[in-house]
Amino acid sequence: MIRSPLLTRVVSLLLSFLLAGNLTYYNVRAQSGLDKLPILNILQVEKISPDLIELIDKLLSNVRVKTIVQSNGNWSLSLDLLLATLGGEVTRRYETFNAAAVDISLGSLLTLAASKEVRYISLDRDMRMMGHVSLTTGADAVRKTGGAASSGLDGTGITIAVIDSGIDTNHKSFLDRNGKLRVIVSKDFTGENRTDDPYGHGTHVASTAAGNGRIANASYIGIAPNASIINLRVLNKNGVGTVSGLLSALEWVMKNRSTYNIRVVNMSLGMAAIDSYKNDPVCRAVRTLSNAGIIAVAAAGNNGKNSDGEKIYGQIHSPGNEPSAITVGATNTFGSDSRSDDEVASYSSRGPTRSYWTDSGGTNHYDNLIKPDVVAPGNRLIYAQAKDNLLVTKNPELDAGVSHLDDRKMMYLSGSSMATPVVAGAAALMLQANPMLTPNMVKVLLMYTAQSLAGYNMFEQGAGQINIEGAIRLAKLVRSNLTNNTPVGDPLLTTSTHLAPQTTIAGYTFNWAQGIIINYTYATGADLITKYQKIYSQGVIVGDGVIVGDGVIVGDTTMISNGVIVGDSVLTSNGSTIDNGTVFTGASILLGEGTELHDGQILGDGVIVGDGVIVGDAVAQAQSAAVNGDRTSSMESVGDSGVDYLDY
Repeated sequence: MIRSPLLTRVVSLLLSFLLAGNLTYYNVRAQSGLDKLPILNILQVEKISPDLIELIDKLLSNVRVKTIVQSNGNWSLSLDLLLATLGGEVTRRYETFNAAAVDISLGSLLTLAASKEVRYISLDRDMRMMGHVSLTTGADAVRKTGGAASSGLDGTGITIAVIDSGIDTNHKSFLDRNGKLRVIVSKDFTGENRTDDPYGHGTHVASTAAGNGRIANASYIGIAPNASIINLRVLNKNGVGTVSGLLSALEWVMKNRSTYNIRVVNMSLGMAAIDSYKNDPVCRAVRTLSNAGIIAVAAAGNNGKNSDGEKIYGQIHSPGNEPSAITVGATNTFGSDSRSDDEVASYSSRGPTRSYWTDSGGTNHYDNLIKPDVVAPGNRLIYAQAKDNLLVTKNPELDAGVSHLDDRKMMYLSGSSMATPVVAGAAALMLQANPMLTPNMVKVLLMYTAQSLAGYNMFEQGAGQINIEGAIRLAKLVRSNLTNNTPVGDPLLTTSTHLAPQTTIAGYTFNWAQGIIINYTYATGADLITKYQKIYSQGVIVGDGVIVGDGVIVGDTTMISNGVIVGDSVLTSNGSTIDNGTVFTGASILLGEGTELHDGQILGDGVIVGDGVIVGDAVAQAQSAAVNGDRTSSMESVGDSGVDYLDY
């Protein structure tokens, strides 16, 4: 059990004064660094994020900080008046999320938290970014169904919002077959008043999800090469952004989703997951998007090993710790199209999620969810290079040597940032195949058809490596008339014909996982794809299908049918299906509000480090790993003739 020193002192003082019948004021500055505080305000300390509590403890009360304030219900005039009284300044408002970015003094935070209208206050943290792929993921198989390479699924009609460092819209990768730009809107939320990509991350990410095949005979074609793209720039020229900027971008998506048919949001970025997903303002915003039918895809992070190269657990970043998001880790394909040798990249962040909330007694309650949900190729991927970008300027070896022309250059990048748009592109293809799919259905189909990689546990790979061919095959068969009112157990598919749960790619045949990750464990059963489950509805999360009591996990039959079997362990896969392998740890260790999982505890083949706080600065970052990534390249550099190839 971990206690905040400030919280312990505050609670002790509170109890002392309650016993003495004194409910007025007490100067605790000498002991806690705070000026005169109303005793009743101390009761509200659990409404303030842990890193803000630490600042209150260490700094003078007149020091001003940038925060995100969430309200209980709609933001009110009385809350504005309270902020004005406290000297707080609202710098941004988020009507959709009932929140605002507020500049305020540390000494006013406890008073603000005492208001019944305030739900939670957190620091406006900085954030940073977190690159053959089309063949090995199964995207080529669905694109070429019907004969010509230009037929089949390519993302047409679906819009992907890329929230990143901007996009170089002059790059040839973002044109359609008629030469028209597919980046249909560009917005800046950094304050730099530009929407290009001086850092170089967002262009690579966007082309991974939806780059065309014009360059080098489609050697670097994106997953959904004709999808429309929204460019929402939240990372500045140095690859750094803020929570407030990210919230602004997410609110823009909510308000404009119908206008541009935005169905997928890609977030190849993140920050240390400190606050429980129940309080984290970005997680709550992502949940709002998911409830509105938008698929949010987030990077897991790149903190899978320490400085000594040892595996570590518990380093999933925010918003990847949000249950409704599809959280993506990275794999290394070693440059081969066959998936027989694929591995989870050593740097890819592992679960469980270690975000937490702190009760009034100072006890931390960890979320401890299994994440990532799936993994995808992410090691040394070659995709579009923004002109004169900072990443290549500082690391010339990132230039893949494909072309000498600025609008055709390609670059290497590695990390969960590169794996995330592979999944975002896959989601776009699934929605093109069946526009009626809910975010939960997309997530479940991706997990159910994934390939469980041998030797890796669920904290490392979730359900396994995505298989676009299998996911599309199922997506096409899902009934288009399903609603939230469809009864549990009704037919899910338009056919009763048995589906072979296997896929063959580049001559290698593998089984589907045939199961899904649910909170602390997994669920299996053919009912997951033959019968409708309430966990597929909008407004819920997949984990709502389980009941936890006294360390036992069972299925909730109001949410899932009796044919779905819920496991009781976290497994290390033997490479067959999701329920085949050895027990890595019992699911019960993740229960009990997380108090069983202590810092430094040995957990199988690794250790938990810290309290879910990344060592070093807690900036939100683009989830890109080291320059060279793991071992060998996952893509071979192929020269470009300079002539556009259009038969993609």
